[in-house]
Amino acid sequence: MYWRALKEETPGPKWSGLFAEYWPDYRRWWLREGETARPTYAESARALRRHMPELMPLYDQLCSLAGGGDHAARFLSFYNPPPYLAGCSQAIWAGKEPVMVRNYDYNPNAFDQLVLHTSWQGRRVLGTSDGLWGLVDGVNDAGLAISLTFGGRRVVGEGFGVPLILRYVLQTCETTDEAVKVLERVPTHMSYNVTVLDKKRNYATAMMAPDRETLITHAAVATNHQENVEWVSHARFTATVERERFLLHRLRLHKDPEDKFINAFLKPPLYSTAFAAGFGTLYTAVYRPRKGEMELRWPGTTWPLSLDNFVEGAREVLVPGAA
Repeated sequence: MYWRALKEETPGPKWSGLFAEYWPDYRRWWLREGETARPTYAESARALRRHMPELMPLYDQLCSLAGGGDHAARFLSFYNPPPYLAGCSQAIWAGKEPVMVRNYDYNPNAFDQLVLHTSWQGRRVLGTSDGLWGLVDGVNDAGLAISLTFGGRRVVGEGFGVPLILRYVLQTCETTDEAVKVLERVPTHMSYNVTVLDKKRNYATAMMAPDRETLITHAAVATNHQENVEWVSHARFTATVERERFLLHRLRLHKDPEDKFINAFLKPPLYSTAFAAGFGTLYTAVYRPRKGEMELRWPGTTWPLSLDNFVEGAREVLVPGAA
């Protein structure tokens, strides 16, 4: 896998170049169920204005940089996108310096392989890109970190792709309490577990779904189910219950030191090589929100990144089984 880390304070030629590079593949994915299956521009913009109004100036700017086309604008709204599934495990290690650790399990052919450092709308944000402005995990300059896992349910409804919701949280929130209020009210098109951790050690996990109210919990661990397993075959295949139990044991019974806890994410049962089925571990991320730092980890490789001392670069990473 070839990863890049890019910085652009305000949307400009770097982001425009990325969009031109990625758009053909994203357009095919976005249209795979036919154009009429996707909301119109008017519907998309109206939903975004209603639920995330603070993002509208940024959205309009990105649409212009993307060429101003109808399909691109509808795609960039993240409103009612095609359904997609991921694996993932995430947990809060609540030591002296709390950290958020996560594995992102997904198809390597449908992944940006990109870290973005942005200062859009005056807020510095660092995170792993999805859809070129959405995020699957990240941290902001207020000391708030966030990460997602798939919630293990088949239901698809009206709402946004969750990576844009994560971007919205990091653009507009400074604390876990503020983030929770956003996660309670913004609709998602599928079920996801979103964990947030702030610089004051407060954390929460929101179990979001399109067909019921968001459940806010103090869970330090999230895998690929919510209160109960509802999609049994998916749960068996991804070992969501086993991974949750493993992490809970590490936190409650063994009380691993930080390094040992993080390293457990690079080994079974958390680390997956099931790429043929679309659920291999693409990376492990470690977030230290108070310091504004993140690390990307793979077996034998660590890439440290930070808000304050960010250096653009690229890494070619060998991911076992991804080929």
